[in-house]
Amino acid sequence: MTLLRPPGLKPGDTIAVLCASSPVHSQEHLESGLRAMEAVGLKPEVFGTARDTGSRYDYLAGTDAERTGDLMRALTDPKYAGVFLAQGGYGAQRTLEAMDWDRIDASAPKVVVGYSDVTALLEAIAVKLGWVSLFGPMVACGGFWQGPDEYDFKELMKLLFTPSAVTRLSFPGSRTLVPGVAEGLTLGGTATLITANFGTDTSYPAKDAILFLEDVDELPFRMDRIMTQIRRAKGYLDGVRGIILGTFTEMGDDPAQIDAMLAERFSDLGVPVLAGVNIGHNCEMQTYPVGVRARLDADAGTLTFLDQVLADPPADR
Repeated sequence: MTLLRPPGLKPGDTIAVLCASSPVHSQEHLESGLRAMEAVGLKPEVFGTARDTGSRYDYLAGTDAERTGDLMRALTDPKYAGVFLAQGGYGAQRTLEAMDWDRIDASAPKVVVGYSDVTALLEAIAVKLGWVSLFGPMVACGGFWQGPDEYDFKELMKLLFTPSAVTRLSFPGSRTLVPGVAEGLTLGGTATLITANFGTDTSYPAKDAILFLEDVDELPFRMDRIMTQIRRAKGYLDGVRGIILGTFTEMGDDPAQIDAMLAERFSDLGVPVLAGVNIGHNCEMQTYPVGVRARLDADAGTLTFLDQVLADPPADR
């Protein structure tokens, strides 16, 4: 399946900034992230959910209707060239439950950026709209808020403003668990959210895919359970072409135990597996596109895009 590429961005574009999950932890960080966007010429417009401090439940940014309403407005109004999520946490599954996908013009894709809990939204966008999206830094967390010179921010902006210049991701320091080269559609995200989508109408099977997985703040046995569920979910891994494993942090006192479990859970699939890449939580993060044809070289530690990730920005927008 080929997904539609949203156009990249250019200075002067208006960007919707909202939450589909938990409240922003720090409004100071949000303001700093907004200033970074303005420094490169973008015009962020902050929606109500990015300002909500947990008015209904302390773990949700507003009500389900408010989060869904903000997301629907951002995806349907042509004023917004892109949608940047401000925070992850929990709540995207509740937001997705109320989405009216038929109201969104699938023929007019726009950039959607986020990670962690936003994985559920990115996967839904691929299934329901057929759009490429970006597993990348969020406005009020990670390194994004630290300013326009910060690595995460610069890597994202390079892809957004000059999409033709980003043809490959390289992962120095990564580990080859299973050697080889594979081609497929880039899919995946935070593992807990991938499994939370199983059995829903927004789960995207990994057939013919380069599947990326990362996670944070799970006890080792729980992470093992999640990875085992990915293995056992009926049909999910059938025909997978390759595996990329990102960061797995805040998982107890013995990182080697997590590394060993990941190797054991994925090394017998008969496909190339690359571990230790800098995508995910608690690292200087590269942006990973969801829905692009790519070649994984597990020996060289590279992911080469076979198609341009985003279309060139339109001159008349």
